[in-house]
Amino acid sequence: MLLVIDAGNTTTVVGVFDGENIIAHWRLSSILHTSDEFGVYFLTLFSTLPVRPLIDSAILSSVVPPLDTPIREAVKTYLGVECLTVDAFTDIGMEIRYAAPREVGADRIVNAVGGRHKYGAPLIVVDYGTAITLDVVSSDGAYLGGVIAPGLVTGVQALFSRAAKMPQVGLELPPSVIGRSTNESTQSGILHGSAGLTDRLVEKIRDELGVRAKVVATGGHAELMAGLARTIDHVDPWLTLDGLRLIHERVRSQRT
Repeated sequence: MLLVIDAGNTTTVVGVFDGENIIAHWRLSSILHTSDEFGVYFLTLFSTLPVRPLIDSAILSSVVPPLDTPIREAVKTYLGVECLTVDAFTDIGMEIRYAAPREVGADRIVNAVGGRHKYGAPLIVVDYGTAITLDVVSSDGAYLGGVIAPGLVTGVQALFSRAAKMPQVGLELPPSVIGRSTNESTQSGILHGSAGLTDRLVEKIRDELGVRAKVVATGGHAELMAGLARTIDHVDPWLTLDGLRLIHERVRSQRT
């Protein structure tokens, strides 16, 4: 079985695949841990399953360098397998047309790989994480680049930290766009504003491509935003995990 890990700035997503089938997935807070803490973390997650998975391979994508070594060491020590890490030198089977390919976050590339495989091309992948990222796959299946904007939680935290009377609010949809309280007004601005941002950027990207590219939303807030942004065609909260599996299969096939 394959362990897949995507370490992000806000959350770390962990999944287990049996062949092409995902049998478990978890979305965890990204906190700096030692390798031993990560090892116990993994074993505890596995203990929640009816049968403990027999992990024989693992792959990691990360945008948080301090997490990389502890995670790899935990996988090696506690699970007994080497953890492949996706980086600029990994053969992902996709042409990268970014001006500086090494600057592209691993999660963005992984999303593009998973999205192209599942939904075809051209495609726009919108990931609602610490940032809202829109990544574009061309009609011929290449990664073109995309857009980075502040994420939903990031927007709330920025308001809370910079405005003296601004309360910290949860990301829940208020009953109306016109908020009847500061909490509702903030929620409306963040959620409906992010939906408008998504739709505007998708429209501009489609104009530049000259084609109506499909849009898939992923990330922790994908389902919430899909009900607000009118340009989203598909919702796939665990798309990154599928992309990791596909990359692992490609690398493994090249080694055998």
